[in-house]
Amino acid sequence: MTDLAKLSSPEAQAFFHARTIAILPCGATEPHGPHLPIDTDVTIAVAHARRAAEKLEALGLQTLVLPPIAYGITNWTDGFAGRLSIRSGTLFALVEDLLSALEFEGIRQLVVVNAHLEPQNVRTLRNALLDRAERDPDRVHALFADNTRRAFAAKLGAEFQSGDCHAGSYETSLVLAADPAAVREHSKLPKVKIDLIEKAKAGVETFIQAGAMDAYCGDPAAASVEQGRALLEVLADEVVGLARANWPDLFAAARAT
Repeated sequence: MTDLAKLSSPEAQAFFHARTIAILPCGATEPHGPHLPIDTDVTIAVAHARRAAEKLEALGLQTLVLPPIAYGITNWTDGFAGRLSIRSGTLFALVEDLLSALEFEGIRQLVVVNAHLEPQNVRTLRNALLDRAERDPDRVHALFADNTRRAFAAKLGAEFQSGDCHAGSYETSLVLAADPAAVREHSKLPKVKIDLIEKAKAGVETFIQAGAMDAYCGDPAAASVEQGRALLEVLADEVVGLARANWPDLFAAARAT
């Protein structure tokens, strides 16, 4: 597994070609309860990208994990300290510019993995990739490993599917697996049920309005390192499956060498 940010320029040159699969982790800078760090979504996205890269490399493919996008659309955490939000147009333009930069450097395959689940953020990432594909179908082929899709979400547990998973057992477990020193005391936190999906449909726009007064919902006390590791395997396997379905020639070439 190779992180672009840790390479020198001569070392990076060996990865800038049409057979490399680049992976872009997308997160956000926002509050995640009293027990998780502000960079929770970045931590999860990077762990997701790195584990996926390891699995792809085990199959003989060359990968490159890009530096993460650390900012997103974070309207739901309005009212809590540590929230740094950007506009949807800013995120859209950033993704578009990165696609152009990757193309200039010779990259032809990109997978975007995202850990910030705010609906507007997910829509913006999806739309940026779709817009580029429609305008320039023969350029960088970018895939979105969208874990909010129903079939993907079904593999990530009941809490994730319920929507009440902001800093709950799902995210707390993933951070325990990826950066355990960053997790504060979580085992005695009460479960918080706010019916996030239904409240969002009813027009609620922030966690405070929804009743998550400590910037979390779900059940962080149920989190474990083991659950986090298992979730990372599911997340990574989805990237491998997505890449295999869309770039079979790369997998065939890897098997032939």
